[in-house]
This record gives sequence, C-alpha cells and structure tokens, in this order.
Amino acid sequence: MATYIVRRLIGAVLLLFVVSIVTFTIFFLVPRLGGATADDLASRYVGKTAGAEQIHQMAVKLGFTDPLWVQYGRFVGGLFVGADYSTGPTTVHCPAPCFGYSFITQNPVLPDLLDRLPVTLSLAAGGAVIWLLFGVATGVLSALRKGSVFDRAAMSVALAGVSLPIFFTGLLSLSIFSYGLGITPPGGSYVPFTENPLQWAYSLILPWITLAFLYAAGYARLTRAGMLETMNEDYIRTARAKGLPERTVVVKHGLRAALTPIVTIFGLDLGLLLGGAVLTESTFSLPGLGKYAVDAIVNNDLPKVLGVTLVAAAFIVFANLVVDLLYAVIDPRVRVA
Repeated sequence: MATYIVRRLIGAVLLLFVVSIVTFTIFFLVPRLGGATADDLASRYVGKTAGAEQIHQMAVKLGFTDPLWVQYGRFVGGLFVGADYSTGPTTVHCPAPCFGYSFITQNPVLPDLLDRLPVTLSLAAGGAVIWLLFGVATGVLSALRKGSVFDRAAMSVALAGVSLPIFFTGLLSLSIFSYGLGITPPGGSYVPFTENPLQWAYSLILPWITLAFLYAAGYARLTRAGMLETMNEDYIRTARAKGLPERTVVVKHGLRAALTPIVTIFGLDLGLLLGGAVLTESTFSLPGLGKYAVDAIVNNDLPKVLGVTLVAAAFIVFANLVVDLLYAVIDPRVRVA
C-alpha cells in the first residue's frame, strides 16, 4: 500500500510539472505561433486604454522580449520564490506562490483567489453531497426495480437533467422560488459560513439544488448501468445462495463493485467545480472563482485568468490523486497494478 501511495504522489508531482508547461505554452507560446508579438502579449496585462509606448515598455519590463526558456524559468520561479513586477517608478514584490500580478487592479492575484475560494468550495461541496446521495440512491433503486414506473420516471427526469443547461434551470429556479414565491434568497446573496452557518446554507440552497440536478442525473444513469451489470455476476448469486441479507448483497457486493467508474467521474467533476463553476456562479451572481475568471476575461486582465487556470489545474490533479487512493480502498486489486 505504501508503495502504491508513493507512486501516485510522484505521478501527481510530475503531472503538475506537465501542467505548468502546458499552461505556459497556451498563454505564452501559442500566441507567438499565431503571429502575436511581445507587445501583443503585454497588451493583455495593461488593460484596454494603454498606449503603444506604454505597452512596449511593459513588454520589456515583463520580459516578453527574452528567450522562451528564460520566460518559463521566471514563470515557474514565481510559484516557488515569488516575483518582482515593475509598475513604473516602483517595484512590487509578489510573494510565493505568485500566481501573477494584475496591473489593472495593482494587486497580486493570489489574495483575490483566496478570497473567492470559500465561495467556490461551498458551492462545490454542498452540490456534490446532494448529487452524490440522490444520484447514487436513484440509480440503485432504478436498477433493482428495472422496468418499473419508478425506473422509467427516474430515468426520464435524469435525461431532462442532463439535457437542460445550468443557465436555463438556474434562471428558471430563481424566477420561481426566489422572485416568484420568495422561498429562497435572490442571486448574489452569499453569506460566509463563519458569519452565520444557517444563513450560509440558506443562501446556497438553490444553487446547490440546481447544480446537483445537473450532475445527479448523470450519476443516476451511471449507477443504474453499473448495478445492472454487477447484480448479474456469479458472486452476487453466490452471496444470495449463502443466505446473506439482501441489503448486504446490494450494498457490500453490488454497489461496491459498481463504484469504480462513479468515483472516477466524481473526482473529475469535483476537481473541475473547485476550479470554478463558471455558469452556476455567473447565473446566481456568486463571487467565486468562476465569476472571477469571467470578469477577468471581460476586463482583459490576463494574470487573473492565468491564476484561475493554474488553481483549476491543481485542483484537478489533486482530485485525481484522491481518486487513485480511493481505488485502493474500494478494490484492493488496484494496489498491485
């Protein structure tokens, strides 16, 4: 088991290294291949009102005229030891880990990311709990009652949940439950957990349910397919022949064997959401990482977009690491793979 964990940790570190190369390539190399100059890259750091001379000076200060390998070394070095940015008459130090410095707001990106992160964490965690519980439970019941009215109704609802986009169900939910009936708070009413836990849950209940409706549908269909396959295996018939309770057969033998693909998808979905639920946060006006990235794109503030990209990639790598470790718990055969 220890060897398995060490291998996965080394793999995660190597993957983070690859992510840094890919991120640098997308933001700095690909535009060059498309014909962009150093001044074109610098224009994304100074906003839309800067003149040509100001943009050229910023290109020199940011080192866009240096060789690419020097720029990559500076890019990675900022994550470990910080970076210095010249804003004109003064030089600002961005402490490690430096995810960039916004020349529009005159602030490092990391503090902004940390301020927005609790919102995204709250949204992702609450929605994940709801969609995992209801999605898996619905899938198991549908598989055990294959062809019944419940099965057909549940799969029809699941199909609707997968098909309807979040900006449609979110706006529809707001118009009915918030502005129509007044049951839930309107969009943009997030309350931090540390201030009032009950108000925190109340302010997020509608985004949670809306987000969970989208994901629970896919989990229900995936769980149903997995359970239909595992419940027909020989070891299930053997367990029943031994006189084991039906609940033990379903949960310990059937569901456990069907959890592997569910855990895989859950890790990826949760990692993506932790990097910013763009549509959900924009629909409900939640000040999280997703809305932060959208505002940065609108304002042409590239360092903020780059910072969110790095955080999202790190969350996905971490989520995959957790999934690999959970594999060893669910299926011991994975430990020797």
